[in-house]
Amino acid sequence: MFYTYPGGRIVARGCDLKYLIMIAFNVQDFQISGDPDSISHDHGQRFDIQAKPPDSSLSAHWETGSAKIYPGPEERQMLQSLLADRFHLAVHRDTREGPVYVLSRGSGDLKLTPPKDKNEFPWAGGIGGGLPDGDGIHGINISMPELAKRLSSWLGRPVIDKTGMQGSFDFEFRSGENDSQSSTDITDSILTSTKGIGLNLKSARGPVETIVIDHVEQLSPN
Repeated sequence: MFYTYPGGRIVARGCDLKYLIMIAFNVQDFQISGDPDSISHDHGQRFDIQAKPPDSSLSAHWETGSAKIYPGPEERQMLQSLLADRFHLAVHRDTREGPVYVLSRGSGDLKLTPPKDKNEFPWAGGIGGGLPDGDGIHGINISMPELAKRLSSWLGRPVIDKTGMQGSFDFEFRSGENDSQSSTDITDSILTSTKGIGLNLKSARGPVETIVIDHVEQLSPN
């Protein structure tokens, strides 16, 4: 599992190389390509990692009451540098067309508010934490591009931000126990929840960013 702690400290426990690449470049499994032998060059190895950004970084001042799964941009860059140093990882980005979702403003009122605390760790998930799997959706100090990335990880398909909205937001939508639109299906639940905060998700075809593995080596010694 991968966690981000207050101050931007990242801790990986028992993670394979492909999962670390997914975290570092903020992509899903289907967005990684290259020589299968290269991608799984760890031969089933699992790795533990700890790293912390410098005190001068923005994320060093992030506050959160608990560990978060998703790291911020600075933590991702830190992890990318670590993978390049320890695994000699080299990649390039490519784009192809495929199925996507487009995130846009809905026709109703937006249920988004300015963040109560701009130092709060950017986060989005279900009301009780984890996935928005029927209880609704909750967001803290999160931008629309970052929300699109979160939605992509839940839906298994790239989500393209077309809201045109700048800055970060807090929001919350709770699915009532007797809500006729509530669903135990994760996709239906997410579609309902995003609509509940005034946004719209529409299936489409569009550009799918891909991380292509050019080179990777066995883990170097400490």
